[in-house]
Amino acid sequence: MFNVLPSSPLMTALEPFQAMCDYVAGHLHWRDLSLQGDGHPVLIYPGLTLNGSSTADLRVRLQQLGYAVYNWNQGYNYGPGIDFDRWISLLSKQLVEIHAHHQCSVSLIGCSLGGTYARELAKLHPGLVRQVITLATPFVKPEIVATEKLFGKLTGTHFLIDEALLQRLGQEPPVPCSSIYSQSDGIVGWKSCLGKEAPGYRNIEVKGVSHLGMSHHPEVLKIVAGLLQDRTIATLLD
Repeated sequence: MFNVLPSSPLMTALEPFQAMCDYVAGHLHWRDLSLQGDGHPVLIYPGLTLNGSSTADLRVRLQQLGYAVYNWNQGYNYGPGIDFDRWISLLSKQLVEIHAHHQCSVSLIGCSLGGTYARELAKLHPGLVRQVITLATPFVKPEIVATEKLFGKLTGTHFLIDEALLQRLGQEPPVPCSSIYSQSDGIVGWKSCLGKEAPGYRNIEVKGVSHLGMSHHPEVLKIVAGLLQDRTIATLLD
């Protein structure tokens, strides 16, 4: 069985410090504009208890590369509430609007819980989604339950997780997907972020990156930019 907690209590204790280091590193070392994109739309979802400001650096970097980048329009991410399907349906409206505006498929990027939204939207609207990129997103059953309970205690917010939903969350979307994870994650167990390697699916490890620093760290930014530019992704869509 996968660990349902980070690799060590020390990693959890160091998470705030490491996240700050990742933030600073992203501002000091990201200068690579060689990975210019094709301008397709990218929609980004923040992690639990966070809002769009947590993904601002990532959005700015991708805008610099020429993508049409969108922040989700739901403010703080306090979870989907009791009715998960109704929540995903609500999020679908923005995805449908962006697709209609650009007349092309949309890349979805989700941080932690936001990655769960991206994966479920891709399952519901595969024809609208170019690819899904998740950053430190757990989708293995034990970790989903443990993470929900942890943040429920911290925030007073909960959503209903039953066996059927757990099975569903673990299924891969029918679009190209990449899961970026780190063994230095101080919030979720990294093994819970691993999907089954297959054509169109990749697990990508980044070393020495915190959970909260994922959307800032220069190595993560470079990997995301490369995935968005990846011609093999476009080939899979043809």
